[in-house]
Amino acid sequence: MLKVRQAAPPVPSRRAFLGGATVAAGALVIGFTLDPAKFAQAAAGPDLSGLPPMPNAFVRIAADDTVTVVIKHLDMGQGNTTGLATILADELDADWATIRTTFAPADATLYNNFAFGPVQGTGGSTAIANSWVQLRKAGAAARAMLVTAAAERWKVPASEITVASGTVRHAASNRQARFGELAEAAAAQPVPKEPRLKEASEFTLIGKKVPRLDSVAKTDGTAIYSLDVRRPGQLTAVVAHSPRFGGTVKSVDDKAARAVAGVVDVVTIPTGVAVLAKDTWSAMKGRDALKVTWDDSAAETRSSDAILAGFRKRLDSPGLVASKKGDAAGAIAGSAKVLEAEFTFPYLAHAAMEPLNATIEKASDGTYDVFAGCQLQTIEQAVVAANLGVTTDKVRLHTQWAGGSFGRRATPSADYFAETASIVRATGGKAPVHLVWTREDDMAGGFYRPMVVHRLRAGLDAKGGITGWEHRTIGKSIMIGTAFETMIVKDGVDATTVEGASDTPYALPAYRFEVHNAREGVPVLWWRSVGHTHTAQAMEVFIDELAHAAGADPVAYRLGLLGGAPRLSATLRLAAEKAGWDPKKATDKNRGLGVAAHESFGSYVAMVADVTAEDAKVKVNRIVAAVDVGVAVNPDVIRAQVEGAVGFALSSVLRNKITLKDGVVQERNFDSYEPTRMSEMPVVEVHIVPSTAAPTGIGEPGVPVIAPAISNAIFAATGQRLRSLPLDLSGLKGA
Repeated sequence: MLKVRQAAPPVPSRRAFLGGATVAAGALVIGFTLDPAKFAQAAAGPDLSGLPPMPNAFVRIAADDTVTVVIKHLDMGQGNTTGLATILADELDADWATIRTTFAPADATLYNNFAFGPVQGTGGSTAIANSWVQLRKAGAAARAMLVTAAAERWKVPASEITVASGTVRHAASNRQARFGELAEAAAAQPVPKEPRLKEASEFTLIGKKVPRLDSVAKTDGTAIYSLDVRRPGQLTAVVAHSPRFGGTVKSVDDKAARAVAGVVDVVTIPTGVAVLAKDTWSAMKGRDALKVTWDDSAAETRSSDAILAGFRKRLDSPGLVASKKGDAAGAIAGSAKVLEAEFTFPYLAHAAMEPLNATIEKASDGTYDVFAGCQLQTIEQAVVAANLGVTTDKVRLHTQWAGGSFGRRATPSADYFAETASIVRATGGKAPVHLVWTREDDMAGGFYRPMVVHRLRAGLDAKGGITGWEHRTIGKSIMIGTAFETMIVKDGVDATTVEGASDTPYALPAYRFEVHNAREGVPVLWWRSVGHTHTAQAMEVFIDELAHAAGADPVAYRLGLLGGAPRLSATLRLAAEKAGWDPKKATDKNRGLGVAAHESFGSYVAMVADVTAEDAKVKVNRIVAAVDVGVAVNPDVIRAQVEGAVGFALSSVLRNKITLKDGVVQERNFDSYEPTRMSEMPVVEVHIVPSTAAPTGIGEPGVPVIAPAISNAIFAATGQRLRSLPLDLSGLKGA
């Protein structure tokens, strides 16, 4: 097995590394943070120019020629294991058939996410972007070490040796060796400080369609998700939570619960009452038998309508200034025409396919093993340790495949990890505990995309040009009160609330963006594409309204305002071209095209929606998307992510919302929070803009543009503006 020595930086230490193998490793600590709109800089920014190659941390080559790439990010279905492995394998010149992956242990010194600072984690569509340089250097270094080992063995100049498809060759002497034959010798070579990286023209895997590495295992059922974990003597735990956010246990009668067959124990923990049983069904039945009295004195008891009314009232007053340019109010006052609009957005659940779950097992030496779909490993490890009363070195994380997340598994409080640890501590660690949240638990007691209201006002001159733009929004901050507050919140403004609006690429001559931070009691969290989920709808629908008021073509109007955003402009042009955009072309009655374009997470996406709308019904016939994500590491995965974004977001556009009645969530499962059906899926075409720029992400950027493209298409088909989400189709009539 290739186990290489770290040459730079010279801070050697012996470190246990996966499966008991030991290697010398140097500690890499880069403690900086980035603006969330600039995550793409983590790929090639100057801060990473001195990044040392670390093949020991990211690649293992076995005697049987298999090449295992160590993945520091969680793969929750987005396919980043394949993309990350592709980057390293290309620089290594490995045979793709021999590539395997394994998830990295929790170690922020080796596996930190450069976009997050000294934190190991996945999110913000940063996996490919922040690993681009790192994995290329690791692969190139390992390749150079294999070449050096071969040159010494064959006593030939290294410059005469070539590598391709996992084989090292010396043509002049007609000698060759597979990677596995050279692995041990290569491990003894020094790590080159600056290995040569390929030019784009030399890529053999990057930019090509290579098979996903996880497809077979996920198809035949051999892939292990955290919900599949079974440890010897394991007990399943479910927790009775307060039906209202902020409620606490006042008293509990567990006699009937303990009498349920299979129930082993009942314990009260900070978040509720946990029932432990030999299987999930028995635990659920035991929980049903509990008699809990809840203290709601500090709970959120309002209904959604009351919270929304409070939001609207606060918008009547000025908020914190997120960004400004010129005198927007004065410019609007002198306009030939003034337009106003309000957009409302409900709470949304993440509703990932695999419910939340985690397993914690106490070892005989007093250490703990955690098995879960770990998304913020550094935080999760620290939270588990704190709840168990041990130091972080006593907690080992074993990251498993995750059946979706959309942000839910990445809580700054590591909530369900803390809950599992609390149960283990309350039971003395006598048995491994597998905490399972049912669908109803997560739907009614989890975290949500915030409820948000946008209020916009803009003026047009006599020629239809924008004179000024005022924008005011309110929503509960995701970051305030978390470990990320100092990184993201500046002067009271949470960047994730206003992103995509306060930093608009449109050239507005005068504008003012204000934000109110709501203080309601509903727990909120990032939801796939975070603030862009609502800012793109507000911006792109309102821009469309201005274009219509100006008598201009929506695509041309946008392009006229995007002179300073060439990549977004090119993406918009490509989408329009591929969709056959022609507003003068006759269409079927009640059928129309709508367009939207938006930048998020350093990526550029434009979509054209073809919609039929009539009599309170909407049929999305076709979505044509264009994306610019820099270098397209795996075009097939990129297309799959955009297609998946359409499927994920379409239900939130057409119907889904989380509503509260007297503080209690009404939606409980997929019958009342219905995912997109196959029969609803439109034809989706994805076109990738060729680029040599450093790669950015695509897990989230496909989501924001779907809603405004559909909303604008409905207007084109019917002449009716539907702004708020989900779209209210009840009064929709044909054109």
